[in-house]
Amino acid sequence: MSYQTILFDHEAGVATITFNRPDRLNALNHEMLSEFKDALNRVSRDPEIRVLLLTGTGRSFIAGADIQVFLEFDPLAAQAFAASAHETGFKLEALPIPVIAAVNGFALGGGLEMAMACDFIYAADTARLGQPETNLGIIPGFGGTQRLSRLVGKGVAKEMVLTGRLLEAAEAKTLGLVARVFPADTFMEECLKVARSLAAKGRVSLSAAKAAIDRGFDLDLRNACLLEVDSFALCFASPDAHEGARAFLEKRQPKFL
Repeated sequence: MSYQTILFDHEAGVATITFNRPDRLNALNHEMLSEFKDALNRVSRDPEIRVLLLTGTGRSFIAGADIQVFLEFDPLAAQAFAASAHETGFKLEALPIPVIAAVNGFALGGGLEMAMACDFIYAADTARLGQPETNLGIIPGFGGTQRLSRLVGKGVAKEMVLTGRLLEAAEAKTLGLVARVFPADTFMEECLKVARSLAAKGRVSLSAAKAAIDRGFDLDLRNACLLEVDSFALCFASPDAHEGARAFLEKRQPKFL
């Protein structure tokens, strides 16, 4: 499939999907959602891809849904559009590899919602993040009312969604929405540095760690820890576990599968 609204690149185990509608601040429309889903399927089928990085061209990561399409919506069309976006978010979350949202600029509405479906968010110090949908007479429809509260707590999520105010990157980090903030002029370099370091780690351990955190999050502590025990044990089904121990003892870099 050739893409018109995204760019796809794969180098040294790191795939990068770049949202590419800079004239519309990379706003989400039907075509972009379709192409994004196709690219995620491509990532899931390629065993050479060990890390996925999402970013945007120009001044924006994704500045929300394309407001122009809203003029065409009745309730059924709105439901279908939101359901398609949710499917994309769940597909993103289901990837067994680390997924980094590299928020280079505006991540608003659906843009922040897609970023929150990633494993963690890095932001340029010039980035702005928020759920401003109530300013348009609607609410977040791509997971924002649910993922945001799980990341920053119910009270902060309500304040952000109800007021529609935008956060600067530093405040988003303080609230726990963003993991790290980098200067804009070195932002992608820093993000790629982390992505490449993750790509050098064992695929099994990264997948197991991600799954244990995700699946244990809604369990009580005892059952979550039992899940961790089983996940820890299963790591030893891979030669990576013994290779990692040997490399440590021999004071060399491990060579993971």
